[in-house]
Amino acid sequence: MAQNEELASVLEAVGSVVPTLRRNGEESERRRWLVEENIQLLDKAGVFRTATPRRYGGLDLPVADQVKVITEIARGCPSTAWTAFVWVSTAWTATLYPDRAQEEFFEGGAVKMSSAVSATGTLAAVEGGYRLDGRWRYNSGCLGADWNLVAAALTHPNGEHEEFMAAVPMSELSTEDDWDVTSCSGTGSVTTIAADVFVPAHRVVGIVEAFTGTAGERTNVGADGRNYGLLAFVLAESAGVFIGAAKGALELFLERLPGRGITYTNWTDQSLHPVTQIQVATAANKISAAEGLSVQWLELLQRRADAGEQPSDTEKAIIRGQVGFAIQLAKEAIELLYSASGGSVIARGVPLQRFHRDVQGFSLHALAQLNANLEVQGRVLVGLDPDTWYL
Repeated sequence: MAQNEELASVLEAVGSVVPTLRRNGEESERRRWLVEENIQLLDKAGVFRTATPRRYGGLDLPVADQVKVITEIARGCPSTAWTAFVWVSTAWTATLYPDRAQEEFFEGGAVKMSSAVSATGTLAAVEGGYRLDGRWRYNSGCLGADWNLVAAALTHPNGEHEEFMAAVPMSELSTEDDWDVTSCSGTGSVTTIAADVFVPAHRVVGIVEAFTGTAGERTNVGADGRNYGLLAFVLAESAGVFIGAAKGALELFLERLPGRGITYTNWTDQSLHPVTQIQVATAANKISAAEGLSVQWLELLQRRADAGEQPSDTEKAIIRGQVGFAIQLAKEAIELLYSASGGSVIARGVPLQRFHRDVQGFSLHALAQLNANLEVQGRVLVGLDPDTWYL
């Protein structure tokens, strides 16, 4: 099957279950973890094979196509889309590990991988690898993951600290039931714990090597069209959650509109009110503007990957700013639609309120912060260095 046909097949399958994802959103939020049906439907659709290399039976879709899939999931349920984004983007991150590790990760073709990139763990060198200890909060999707990539610091004999990403089967980690939140509840982002876990050396990669795609003993290097800059790739995929959620919010608003009046006014049909018409148009244009920005960074990432090049630091800094701005546009679109929905929107049975709360929560993620990202972009635009290695 040609790649375009494979993408079309996944998108069709995901699109057909959007109503189910929405319907299960309330129960996922109540349980503080995704309803199993959502996971099974996405697995059957091929979502968890999208980033798996073709040599391991995966679809090996380019980043723009992966984003299309994540965006479609977000139309149905933002928490499901966030979890899928984490699993898919981390599966791609795993392609930066040595071949020996990749063979373990992808032996089943479809794989669900979570990650925690704050170095709140420690590594101690031992024969054949490392001993890992630590706790990682906000570990989205870990409850259903096969593997977990966690950041940890190693202290060298000279006192120097170095950060690594260690890949560990979830079966070797424990979790703490501490995810009790007002938004993003369905992501099950509990704390993950490692207690003296042995990690073989081939499953530990320096964080700098991961960010630059320079880990050794891997054959999928160079101009194979899939070697994107790690952080820019993750940011690009995360934007799909926000844009898809905004699209879903617009659909939900329009579905509720027929027959709705404006309470305590003479307007018996809200759709006839000019302010509502302006609000809908403004929200739709914000979504289109966010999507238009995304085309720019997706084309840049693919162009660099096709040439076997990493994006420059300036390009990565600009992507950070543009992604932050696109996320803000999508968030504003949802806020506008929510505020135009009347008091009944706060009922738990109305999915739009959950879209609104989920996106408010996701937008607080450090990598989604508007001002922090615009500052990085603005620095390079005025001729300064980005003042951060997190690119």
